[in-house]
Amino acid sequence: MSTQTMTTKRNPADSMVSTWRHDRSQWSFWHWMIELLGLHLIDLDNEVPVFSKKDKIPAIREWTVHLWILLHAMIPLALQHIYTTYTGRNLSLIGAFALYSSFFKLNGIHEMHIMRRLGQVYGFLDGDKHPRDEIPDVGVGKVIRELISTSSLRMVMAIFLTYQQGEAPASLQWKWLPLEIGLYSITVDFWFYWYHRMMHSVGPLWKFHRRHHLTKHPNPLLSAYADHEQEFMDITGIPLMAYSTLKILGLPMGFYEWWICFQYIAFSEFIGHSGLRLHGGAPSTVNWLLELFDAELVIEDHDLHHRYGWRKSHNYGKQTRLWDRMFGTCHERIESVKDNVDYENRVTMPLL
Repeated sequence: MSTQTMTTKRNPADSMVSTWRHDRSQWSFWHWMIELLGLHLIDLDNEVPVFSKKDKIPAIREWTVHLWILLHAMIPLALQHIYTTYTGRNLSLIGAFALYSSFFKLNGIHEMHIMRRLGQVYGFLDGDKHPRDEIPDVGVGKVIRELISTSSLRMVMAIFLTYQQGEAPASLQWKWLPLEIGLYSITVDFWFYWYHRMMHSVGPLWKFHRRHHLTKHPNPLLSAYADHEQEFMDITGIPLMAYSTLKILGLPMGFYEWWICFQYIAFSEFIGHSGLRLHGGAPSTVNWLLELFDAELVIEDHDLHHRYGWRKSHNYGKQTRLWDRMFGTCHERIESVKDNVDYENRVTMPLL
């Protein structure tokens, strides 16, 4: 064994060993935060069902996912509308940041709770071979800090660039919203596809991405398990390029429209790392069109990217498979192949 290989194996930062849930003596503030907020994908008190890869996989009713995202996105909009109506004043920049960054976090927490409940019923992909990875002992604090950064920095960027105190939630351009949601996901994915593919193929960039690929069976919290350089691009760089692209195309993309687009992207990022054994995943208002080209994204697509990808990989998209289809980097599905999908067994996304 080479010295380099031995050094890599002995690097504590590469460890995916997770024992902390069984040993509270090592708990810090971050461990207790995960516990008290209920951010576990697996409930240790309940057995997770295991299915063969040949067992039919249920399909998600996508319209219920749209309903979930839109209703949760509308809560802070409604609260701000009530405030402006009864006070005659709009929220300040700080007030808007406090409101929307808080609901960004609350919506993520609620989504995590629902995914745990769904996992207890429908199980997880590749569950007959390997359970879902837990947050490693060496990364608990890092994961939570990065998740907080995601919801905070995206809102700082959006408010700085687009928030206008003279524009209340009633100014939201509803007629443009379906188009903006669909095009934003495709545009985010275009920029993400090439950035992500370069992170794998360019040696100096891979060092910033390899930590994220230590997990082969990720859970949603591990979507934030990455080096700071990668997280900065994920959090601000890619969304900013997508926003700028749509503005150049002439779409309104005001603060309130961008907030709703953010909720679609965040939902897809979380569920894409969940490994839920369900056919469905990244919702989009243009999925009906993407499906004609077999270019819609389901949960298994990004799961396979983690399971089999390292330096050489595939399924680089995280919102669609459009760019993977166009540039020949799709991986064949295993459990979500059409012949194995039970379209009679439809799963509704719980609202509460």
